[in-house]
Amino acid sequence: MADLLDLVATLVDIPSVSFNESALADYVEGRLRALPGLQVDRVGDNVVARTGGTGALRRRVIVAGHLDTVPPNGNERARVEGDTLWGLGATDMKGGLAVMLEIAARAHEARDDLSLIFYVAEEVARVHSGLLQLRRERPDFVEADVALICEPTSGAVEAGCQGVIKAEVALRGARAHVSRPWKGRNALHRLAPLLAAVAHWNGRTVGLDGCHYVEALQAVTVSGGVASNVVPDEARLEINHRFAPDRSTEQAWEWLEGFVAPFLEPGDTLTLRDSAPSAPPGLEDPLLASLVKRSGAPVVAKLGWTDVAFFAEQGIPAANFGPGNPELSHTAGEMVTRQSLEDCLGIIWSVLS
Repeated sequence: MADLLDLVATLVDIPSVSFNESALADYVEGRLRALPGLQVDRVGDNVVARTGGTGALRRRVIVAGHLDTVPPNGNERARVEGDTLWGLGATDMKGGLAVMLEIAARAHEARDDLSLIFYVAEEVARVHSGLLQLRRERPDFVEADVALICEPTSGAVEAGCQGVIKAEVALRGARAHVSRPWKGRNALHRLAPLLAAVAHWNGRTVGLDGCHYVEALQAVTVSGGVASNVVPDEARLEINHRFAPDRSTEQAWEWLEGFVAPFLEPGDTLTLRDSAPSAPPGLEDPLLASLVKRSGAPVVAKLGWTDVAFFAEQGIPAANFGPGNPELSHTAGEMVTRQSLEDCLGIIWSVLS
């Protein structure tokens, strides 16, 4: 078995911020092509390795992970102390990629046919997703009986995922000199009651199959202003809403429209900028049920969004399972331990072999 911590260090030291994954895709492709028994293909910077495909009675299992990271936060390079590694993407999700590469090295021994998918642009707007590119250009690459996403889950199966709504509110005002503000209307000031409503929203907790999904509503960017001596005539607010799997994207958007409506006047707008569907727990598949049992941990709800939803849309049961604490994702303190990597690999391989 490869030293997984060393492998993660190599992966971390290859920059792969969204839209700049080529170098990491090159490394992954080269490593996969050196292995026996794999058909390796590349579509853009998405790399797919497959076994078998001819046995009528064998099932196909997808194991997938994204190559990209968020921008660095003073953690560009891997730092190893003992059996712990810190660095950009160590948690989300180069630890999972290292596990996938070791699975690829053993893939010829798997019980079922495997497809290992290393894809781009998961951390940005969904329209850029490498999985969507594969579905358009090589739909056969994303067909399977069951899928496993190696997102960080602290070694527990995280079921389903929440959906995402990204929206922009634009509020209008009227310009005036700041010494005579009563001659105009301050659009930035108009944001105050809406921001307060967002900040004080208590949210919903939805229980599905024993998993509890806690919804979230956050203001993430604010913009506006003309000059330091001008009352601003426009203000924009971007809102990010994470909704539970009991709602479709359409239902979540309808709810957000109703939430924002009391703060809108003629000329104001609410615009949908991006969305991604939720996914229910869906752990009925025998492989996923076995994964839960072998993990030895209770199933928990995935509070973020993952591409479990991509596979759920296609009727493919899927779950999240990987090394690293998801609460460290996108933080300066991303880290992963040797033990978590080896434990994760052992559990996944036990259900594949």
